[in-house]
Amino acid sequence: MPQWDAETAVVGLGAWGAAALWRLAVRGVDVLGIDRRPPGQAPGSSHGGSLAFRVAGPEHPGLVPSAHRSRELWTELEDTGRTKLFVPSGGLLIGPEHGRVAGGALRAARAHGLRVRTYTATALRFQHPRHTGVPGHHMGVWDPCAGLVRADHAVRTTIAVARTAGARVSADTRVTSVEPVPGGVQLHTPHGPVRVRQAVLAAGPGLPALLPGLPLDTVRTSVTWFRPLEPSGDFEVDCFPPFLRELDDGRTLWGSGREGGHDVRLGLEDRGVAAKPVDPEEDDRSVTPDDWRDLARLLPAKIPGLAPSPARIAAGVRTRTPDDRPVIGRPDGDPRLIVATPTAPDDLTQAPAVGETVADLVQGVPPKTPLDFLSPNRFT
Repeated sequence: MPQWDAETAVVGLGAWGAAALWRLAVRGVDVLGIDRRPPGQAPGSSHGGSLAFRVAGPEHPGLVPSAHRSRELWTELEDTGRTKLFVPSGGLLIGPEHGRVAGGALRAARAHGLRVRTYTATALRFQHPRHTGVPGHHMGVWDPCAGLVRADHAVRTTIAVARTAGARVSADTRVTSVEPVPGGVQLHTPHGPVRVRQAVLAAGPGLPALLPGLPLDTVRTSVTWFRPLEPSGDFEVDCFPPFLRELDDGRTLWGSGREGGHDVRLGLEDRGVAAKPVDPEEDDRSVTPDDWRDLARLLPAKIPGLAPSPARIAAGVRTRTPDDRPVIGRPDGDPRLIVATPTAPDDLTQAPAVGETVADLVQGVPPKTPLDFLSPNRFT
């Protein structure tokens, strides 16, 4: 009979991997977390600061139950870790009524009976005056259940709580390849092989190298922080809550107000269409004006009152899929492997429910919040 180092290993301890480690540990599973960096320093998509949490998210109506469950589990984690992780603020989604952002939020709200508020473009300018230049054919959707998750702090807290529940963590350990073996998986590392019955691969940008059969690649992304020109409180998070704003050219402007000592956090997404794949091992993380110039040019017309240049910039990478949606499930139904990777920074706020779903899959029980539409097998 083979010697196993653990029942289950979680490879990658970013937000999703840490949550899987936590939910497995509290169920008494013999679980080992592996990450190439010290706990809480995995290079995920948060880049520091807080990330937007939404219930009426535009990505897919099927994520609404997961969001509700995540909100419950964030509260549980706060109570267990005795710390503040979630900041209730509400959130705004802006765009055409039948578009991806506002339209997607409306579709999610209608599918699940969520109470949201809608604004015409004129009313939006009055209720949220920091958003200017909103075309007349656009609208706003207010999600009262939205808020912010203090992402980096949340990851560190999740790992600490998982350890208290019995999880083991192997830091500074890089998994170079994954080899399915009879009855389990062998994870190859510079320190020697790790043999487990099941492996949860939550390595984020490193996942394409571990699972080359999946249509995943890694693209560069950047986040910027801007300071207000005036010292008023108009850009505090209670006045300038987290938002997604679809532009007529297809790009998405997103951000949130000042919170927890951080400046106004902003980003500009092109849904990855123009982004070129990069090697996560060799990508240069230094920043240039190309990382913020297009965003800064938009601000005078879209969000006036901010400095013309960012106070801080962070460059990173994220995983991309053909439909730009996350991946959760067993590739090809393999009972030894589970993959779990987000594709956008805000996906990380769904971490608790994702971790619980992963734990259900490991134990072979029906998931409390089914996420079959995010299965890796949808690409085949």
